[in-house]
Amino acid sequence: MLLDSASLYFRAFFGVPARPDGAPIPTNAIRGFTDMIATLLNDHHPTDLVACWDNDWRPAFRVAAIPTYKTHRLTAGSDVQEESPEDLTPQVPVIVDLLAAVGLCRIGSDGYEADDVIGTLAVAADGPVDIVTGDRDLFQLVDDAAGVRVLYTAKGGVRAPDIIDQAALFERYGVRTGAQYADLATLRGDTSDGLPGVAGVGEKTAATLIGRYGDLATLRAALADGDGGFTPSQRSKLLAASDYLDAAPEVVQVARDAPLPADLDPSLPTAVADPQRLAELIDVYRVGNPVSRLRTALGI
Repeated sequence: MLLDSASLYFRAFFGVPARPDGAPIPTNAIRGFTDMIATLLNDHHPTDLVACWDNDWRPAFRVAAIPTYKTHRLTAGSDVQEESPEDLTPQVPVIVDLLAAVGLCRIGSDGYEADDVIGTLAVAADGPVDIVTGDRDLFQLVDDAAGVRVLYTAKGGVRAPDIIDQAALFERYGVRTGAQYADLATLRGDTSDGLPGVAGVGEKTAATLIGRYGDLATLRAALADGDGGFTPSQRSKLLAASDYLDAAPEVVQVARDAPLPADLDPSLPTAVADPQRLAELIDVYRVGNPVSRLRTALGI
């Protein structure tokens, strides 16, 4: 099980009420994220779990390809700092400490996003993989043959996620594979990531074109060859977006080769890794109940 950690703790922050409990900072994201992991363990019983981390939320290679990538999320006056709710920011280091104290694996890769860590781990896994996220970008990793699916939390949260496999991709978007979804997303664009897409080409048209040609590269080759499968309007719009289509796949495609530690151990802990530190965190941040639920779910 691979967790898109920021997606989940942001959801926890906005979904769990803050409350005065004597802690030095708000703890709603800490409590909510901890409870989410306990719920996922109880409901899905993974053998391994990795909390995947954004060591770089706006990697240089993506910004070089599309300079507008996530610019709308920058803090005013900064070209590196992501805007984050004031009450969430101090909770993130506590989540890091809590995961380490319990003994759960947390992995990031310098210069890469959590999506890239997830992509790298997913393609290297020997068995089935569940990716837990509220981000559609990771639909591109869905692969029935490899047993890779997404537990999509945008609507039902971790308690009632939408299960995204290839059948769900076809039902929702009219594409048959994760790779085709990535090509659709390139054409459609994504305002939440600052990707403009091809002007005038929406999701349905993108799905139709990818379905007809199989992938973006074949579509563009047919366009260059003067293939008659495009309306004059589609041809004009796609040709006008040539520079964008040259660059966008570098941004949209999740990396499968992010450098990761050689000694990575995703197995679930069989004992608390640092009992003293965990006790300190419980005492300072008043998170005894969610930690107890997590320990029960882990059987430690």
